[in-house]
Amino acid sequence: MWQRLSFSTQLFLPLGLLFMAALIMGGVLLHVFTTGQLAEENQPAQRSTKAVAEALNNALRSSDHPRRTLDDFVRMLDESSDIQFLPAGAVAPPFASRGLQGSHGPPKWFVSLLSIPDLHIAFPVSLNGEHFGDIVFVPDLSAALFETWVGFLALAGFVVALTGLTGVVAYVFAGSALRPLQDLGAGLTRLRRGDYATPISVGGPPEIRQSCEEANALAETLVQLSQDNRDLLHRLVSLQDDERRDLARELHDELGPLLFGIRVGTIALVDASPPAGNLSSSAQEVLQSVEALQQTNRRILDRLRPLYIEELGLETSVQTLLRNFRKQAPSIDLTDTVDPNLNAIDGPLAQTVYRVIQEALTNVLRHAGASHAHVQATFAGETVVIEISDDGGGFPEGNLFGRGLTGMHERVRALSGSLSLLRVDDRTYVRCRLPAEPAREAPVSD
Repeated sequence: MWQRLSFSTQLFLPLGLLFMAALIMGGVLLHVFTTGQLAEENQPAQRSTKAVAEALNNALRSSDHPRRTLDDFVRMLDESSDIQFLPAGAVAPPFASRGLQGSHGPPKWFVSLLSIPDLHIAFPVSLNGEHFGDIVFVPDLSAALFETWVGFLALAGFVVALTGLTGVVAYVFAGSALRPLQDLGAGLTRLRRGDYATPISVGGPPEIRQSCEEANALAETLVQLSQDNRDLLHRLVSLQDDERRDLARELHDELGPLLFGIRVGTIALVDASPPAGNLSSSAQEVLQSVEALQQTNRRILDRLRPLYIEELGLETSVQTLLRNFRKQAPSIDLTDTVDPNLNAIDGPLAQTVYRVIQEALTNVLRHAGASHAHVQATFAGETVVIEISDDGGGFPEGNLFGRGLTGMHERVRALSGSLSLLRVDDRTYVRCRLPAEPAREAPVSD
């Protein structure tokens, strides 16, 4: 639960609880010390009440008319005075009935929380030897209680103001501390996604600034490593293309003439042998095998290196590839959108575009079980966009790239492009984006 709270809340909550505890402690101290304070403040008045009672009794004993003297004394007393005369049998009013009501006095709930001592004290008054009444000390505690109430309000106001100030400071401090951390987290997320070009803002405390600087240094290192990786892949692809070209040349120059010579000799043997003889039948079988070998050799040469890309251009080569696919798979309805301007590109970029389309169509033919497929190869600004889609069964879960597409992915990465395999609305999509300006070729040392 605590870990789910924000940093501002985690910083403010303990301080707020500490201030609330201080407020409660202040209230408890007011409650504890109010009793002693009130008792101590009213001791002089209690002694004065005793002196007044003794003087009144002396005056009544020496007076010729004690009743008149007592009446004159009672009339002299002010109703608001703390000293009152109560006839015998009367009950002194409680202190709370005098001066505590009103809009400016402390509220009743506050008074009820205080421990107020019993400050009433009575001194008997005798008239003609009989107990006629009492001189009673009935203190007016409204001023003392109001002072206590004001002190409590001051303490509460101070705590509330300090809590609010602490909250503002915590919010500002947390914001100034978290903003650089948020920038650092966003920058690390960009690094994880492969965006090394956008630097992380350097700010905040020295520790956070150092982390941001280290992350930017890491981004620069990753940029260099990424470029080195692309250069290495580009060199690897170039070496593979060179090897394919050499192998294709060997097959074309060495195996091609041999197969052609065998075919010519077989045809001559067929022409020279009797039509109904066993030799003629065997020669026909050899001729069929040679023709099959020649077709297989042409397919291998085509996959190793489509030489007609350099001769006819990429767009024409792709159209030839699509025509061959339609011949091999007449049951699949193949449509296409191929930009004629593809003939403007050549080199590794043209080879990669052709290989991606070739590999994707091979997968459609062998594994998809599709009835319709579409090939798109167009320009979008400075980017070559390739998309091959089909309505087949899709790809196995967890096996996005097979061996062929893995090789294509390496080719695409070498040219700073992207290759993805998607399944949307019961259709499988192979999407590739390649910059029209290919990545610089790594220097090849002898």
